[in-house]
Amino acid sequence: MSTATLDKSGSRVRRMFGEIAPHYDRMNHLLSMNIDKYWRWYTVRKLNPQAGDPILDVCTGTGDLALAFHRYTKGQSPIVASDFCGEMLEIGCHKRDRAKIAAEQIEFIEADAQALPFESDRFGVVSVAFGLRNVADTDLGLRELTRVCKPGGQVAVLEFSTPTWQPFKAFYGFYFRNVLPRIGQMLARNSSAAYEYLPQSVGLFPQGKELATKMEAAGLKDVKYYTLTFGIATLYVGRK
Repeated sequence: MSTATLDKSGSRVRRMFGEIAPHYDRMNHLLSMNIDKYWRWYTVRKLNPQAGDPILDVCTGTGDLALAFHRYTKGQSPIVASDFCGEMLEIGCHKRDRAKIAAEQIEFIEADAQALPFESDRFGVVSVAFGLRNVADTDLGLRELTRVCKPGGQVAVLEFSTPTWQPFKAFYGFYFRNVLPRIGQMLARNSSAAYEYLPQSVGLFPQGKELATKMEAAGLKDVKYYTLTFGIATLYVGRK
């Protein structure tokens, strides 16, 4: 499939995530067998944000990574969680309120990752988990993440990737392309083929050295990446 055949327009992606928002958390945990919780746990500890350092989580969805940062910093770091899908943010706000976290500690804001409404050099940590591949212009998204990061701060991208180790690569590839979309569509019915879009978007997204090079081109230094769970996911970290 070529990039021309995958619709990543803002209207399509916003509609798609709006439709699956009520099922989003349950499906993530089910289809990943809860491994997604470990990936976020690992990300927070690898970044090791200092208490009091402001944090921005872009494409936050329902706020799981923002909540993980809050727990790790014991509520001492102000966190902004942004997404351009209002339905996702609404669920994130409910999760924050159920956890009795003040709105000042985790602030949910509707915003496009390609035009972040924040001043430059503001956040000590800027993260995006499983969202950058949905941004229409990857390079513009990375430049925005870098722009709002403070000099010396960290930018982190947690994203799905394609395993390279056989025979796991073949087994996972079959599951990801053929089984997962059917389960997803059956349990979270939507008109946007969201769980067919998932493997398509992962397959087309730059991975490994290619994405690290894009992060460097956006202005980041010392970019390193760490493969997780046999290469199903990868964490990329760069410093401004």
